[in-house]
Amino acid sequence: MKQGFLPVCAADMQARGIGQFDFIYVIGDAYVDHPSFGHAIISRVLESRGYSVGIISQPDHRDPESIRIYGPPRLGFLVTGGNMDSMVNHYSVSRRRRDRDAYTPGGIMGKRPDYATVVYCNLIRSVYKQTPIIIGGIEASLRRLAHYDYWSNKLKRSILLDSAADLLLYGMGERSIVEVAEALDSGLAVSDLSFLPGTVYKTRRPEDICDPLVLPDFEALKADKRNYAQSFYLQYCNTDPFSGRRLVEGYPDGWYVVQNPPAKPLSQQEMDDIYGLPYMRTCHPSYEALGGVPAIQEVKFSLVSSRGCFGGCSFCALTFHQGRIIQARSHDSILQEAEQFLRDPEFKGYIHDVGGPTANFRQPACSKQTEHGVCPKKQCLFPKPCQSLRADHSDYRQLLQRLRQLPGVKKVFIRSGIRFDYLLADPDPSFLRELCEHHVSGQLKVAPEHISDPVLEKMGKPGARVYEQFARAYRDMNERLGKRQYLVPYLMSSHPGSTLKEAVELAEFLRDLGYMPQQVQDFYPTPSTISTCMYYTGLDPRTMEPVYVAKNPHEKAMQRALIQYRDPKNYDLVEEALTKAGRQDLIGYDRKCLIRPRSGKQAGRQEERTAGRPGKQAKKKTIRNVHKKKKGH
Repeated sequence: MKQGFLPVCAADMQARGIGQFDFIYVIGDAYVDHPSFGHAIISRVLESRGYSVGIISQPDHRDPESIRIYGPPRLGFLVTGGNMDSMVNHYSVSRRRRDRDAYTPGGIMGKRPDYATVVYCNLIRSVYKQTPIIIGGIEASLRRLAHYDYWSNKLKRSILLDSAADLLLYGMGERSIVEVAEALDSGLAVSDLSFLPGTVYKTRRPEDICDPLVLPDFEALKADKRNYAQSFYLQYCNTDPFSGRRLVEGYPDGWYVVQNPPAKPLSQQEMDDIYGLPYMRTCHPSYEALGGVPAIQEVKFSLVSSRGCFGGCSFCALTFHQGRIIQARSHDSILQEAEQFLRDPEFKGYIHDVGGPTANFRQPACSKQTEHGVCPKKQCLFPKPCQSLRADHSDYRQLLQRLRQLPGVKKVFIRSGIRFDYLLADPDPSFLRELCEHHVSGQLKVAPEHISDPVLEKMGKPGARVYEQFARAYRDMNERLGKRQYLVPYLMSSHPGSTLKEAVELAEFLRDLGYMPQQVQDFYPTPSTISTCMYYTGLDPRTMEPVYVAKNPHEKAMQRALIQYRDPKNYDLVEEALTKAGRQDLIGYDRKCLIRPRSGKQAGRQEERTAGRPGKQAKKKTIRNVHKKKKGH
């Protein structure tokens, strides 16, 4: 039975007859009571355990009164920067300020500060000197130890120190927050909470730390990037809840930051219980005058079926945040949530997504993971699928079938990403058939990311031949079904390991495919990824071998332009890139050339006639692989 939204102002508090909240939750996003938002899950979990929670959404960080609206909480403040790191939310990879914030009412930018978690905590501490402050969410989770900060271009301390918070919860946090609440409620001081899995605390008494794995201290990390690469890999190898060690990082002012091992994965029943809590499934009605919160539109009619990812992409922080062990909800839990869609007047019959970090991961990669954890120094899919991997889509396929059969459901999409190498590892082709027959609407977006094997190796992605194998299987299946559906590859420029040579190889691949992406993701160094470690140190932390890193903005622009070489605006950059790469053979009139030479009237006329047009062979492949503009795509 739905209980309504949690209190967001003093009037709500009074209306509920609450004299003092147990917890006050300060959030960098607008208040959206939907299980795709971390603050909604944590607040509902606490409420289900009998604790009262008041929400302060996007307080004015310049005004201490914005934190005083409820008075002090009984047990503590909870603080999160939001569903995204606040710096990723605010800035593009070129460090330009974005003009829209999808997590703010009306999409208005500027309602939260940079480094929101730190700023909010400092604001709270200026008003309430002794009240416990517990931080969590993606921003805190991925900055829990010393980390490279791309926006300031320097190594930063643990966010626990910069925020002056008392405790940090990393990962998804449902287990940890209940244990913290119960400990504080029992009368324990927050300074005594040094024993909880999934938490990070600070101490000045290193002799009290039980069985620590000591990392290089902060001064050593700043002095030598090699130390940072080695430290990061130690952290990476200790992200498993079964084998992870307690990590300790020292600082020159006498503080030691201690990361306890990760919390254990949730059981299916626990997942069902959490997603079955009485969420309102929308944003707070006070935002309606501004047009609501844009981010809810992406998830309102989507279903989270699992969490965790054993894909192991180097540029992804999921290993550090959700972990590699898949935790899945039951079919009945997901179907019950889908049935709520049918009662929503805005539902038009289309379920937008059924998945998680990777849609077709519905079970642990192998049988040992739920009892013994993942292999610390081995990946499940990279460089090739492990012999112990269980590649089986039968459970996911049955789930999708049941969702399609719900009355009122017209179409069930899969938009959270298919791991195509895992799909190919499944000896049963039934899922590929059902995917093409029922869950694609004209185009399927997949993420090969690159086509050069040296770059893919740094990315932790399968080799180019695997993507080509999947593209053929997808094409053949659609031909058997009589469907004209196309692959749209996501591609990334300037990832560590990519020189102009590899960027040209990718351009040649696109030429042969007859496809120019409308959007290209330039590599973005976000906290706590292997790729970001490579970017900062110039070393692969897994091998300690040097890695080429494109950092010059002009070179990055050239690599990006090569992916969109047909765009006339990119001509000068492409010409310069080809010249610097020694590939002038790709400037000419041959069908294998990327651009025409810019010399003489005849060449100029030829360039005008052919700019943006592939050759005949490429045209055929364009028709086969991507949507034509005249079809409205």
